[in-house]
Amino acid sequence: MRWSILFVLLLSSVLCGQVPFVHAQSDKPGEKQADPSSPAATEEEVSQLRQEVAELKVVVQRLLEANATIAPSEAHLVRANVVAGPSRPETAGVAVPTEESPAELSALRERIDALRSRFSDSPQPTAGWNDEHFFLKSSNGNFTLMPIGYLNAQYTFYKGDGAPPDTFTMRRARFGVQGNYGRQLDYGFLLESGSTLTIRDMYLDFKPWKFFNIMGGQFRVPFSQEALATETNFEFVELSINSVLYPDASGAFRTPGIEVHGDLADGRAQYWVGLFNGQGLLQTGTTNEPEVIGKVRFYPWKISEKSWLRGLAIGGSADHSRSKALASEVSFNGLMTDSSYNFFPQFRINGGIQRYNGFFSWVNRAWGVRGEYTQVLEKRYGIGSFVPGGIGFNSLPGVVGKGAYGMVTYLLTGESEPDNSMPRVKHPVIGPNSPGEAGGPGWGAWQLKFRYSWLEGRAPGSSCNADTLPAGPITPGIVPTFSDHTNQITAGLNWYLNYWVLAKSDLSIDQLKNPSVQGILPQNYFVFAEGIQFRF
Repeated sequence: MRWSILFVLLLSSVLCGQVPFVHAQSDKPGEKQADPSSPAATEEEVSQLRQEVAELKVVVQRLLEANATIAPSEAHLVRANVVAGPSRPETAGVAVPTEESPAELSALRERIDALRSRFSDSPQPTAGWNDEHFFLKSSNGNFTLMPIGYLNAQYTFYKGDGAPPDTFTMRRARFGVQGNYGRQLDYGFLLESGSTLTIRDMYLDFKPWKFFNIMGGQFRVPFSQEALATETNFEFVELSINSVLYPDASGAFRTPGIEVHGDLADGRAQYWVGLFNGQGLLQTGTTNEPEVIGKVRFYPWKISEKSWLRGLAIGGSADHSRSKALASEVSFNGLMTDSSYNFFPQFRINGGIQRYNGFFSWVNRAWGVRGEYTQVLEKRYGIGSFVPGGIGFNSLPGVVGKGAYGMVTYLLTGESEPDNSMPRVKHPVIGPNSPGEAGGPGWGAWQLKFRYSWLEGRAPGSSCNADTLPAGPITPGIVPTFSDHTNQITAGLNWYLNYWVLAKSDLSIDQLKNPSVQGILPQNYFVFAEGIQFRF
């Protein structure tokens, strides 16, 4: 019985300590196997083994005392992912040295490696927690399934003439699964549970090489730096106001399509190229011309000796699609992201749509600085009969939207600002420690944030002064010009209670510069938003 327990503990320590669990967005478990004929242990390895052996001694002693009444043939659970059974003859002879000399430790290591190699041909199914998600994994590691989900609740307070009433909303309640089939195929499926179930994400991502991957299904379009981030990683309660210019904004920036993407030059460059329906969630296309999006991002100093340069990224994207007036398609929505007012009306559009985007991001220790510029042109070819004051099939100048934002974040409690993930909270208020962190309980992580954004829309008018024809005069038509501009200043505080729970507090000043279409005079609106987020 004693040797059975000791063998299980040693084997558990090796297998569980050497083979990492599958993490979200990764299906590359550890592949490196130890060589039983490896050279003698180094001083660092000896020190590490000595510590592990000392810990095993204590655990073995406690287990022997606690299981003194268990029959030798009775199977029992020792620790997660390891099943203990009856003693086996081959485990005899595995002993913990009483004096941890380097020679004894080296011999022990070789014996453990040999045992691990002997039993590696019959791995056990695993299930548990990988520091990010719960997971189920097949015995051969080729199939992984992880339940995922997140909840966002929000209370918004408004002050301003004509602003909407204060309200409490459940912004997001999404559940789904993600995982992998083998090492080259990832999948994801995410549902939005509201009044009705809506499919948000459903995709397969085939990854034969790092530089060439193919994704198909419904997922985020690769255009904006801001909208391409996972919703749980949004530092502000709302996206910037110029997010209304991004493609598929009405469909949570998702649409069915296919995409090719990959990493080049050891991750110093990334690219995305895709074809999409361009109509939002689960929508079919309206023309014979798909939406085409291309995006590139560069980390020029990713391997620089200067650490403050490594986190700098720059890039841009372009988008081309086509609208159809007969399908009742309209220009971008001028409603502010916090719903305080509508600064710009929507117009019937017909013809090509071009979008351009440039962005940068820089993260270094506790600092994060990001910015983005977006411009869109939505043409109105032959639109005269679809607009008030229009004549026949006359064309009007296109609708133009321009916007940009700049934001700065700073973690007050010593955590590092990640590029696109949650900070690893060093001292959580509640719950377990963050992955890779061993700090005890504390006050969580606190983050200051500031963002400035501006947005403008312009729809030039036109007039038709028709000459008198033999059939009689044609009444002139006049289409007025619309030109509106708005700004937003947002400051706030984030409180990360742990790696999975976040409380956000934002105070925004929305500055309406031009008279709105609702007839409200130019003024400032004050919007306070408090949000709570939980994810798993």
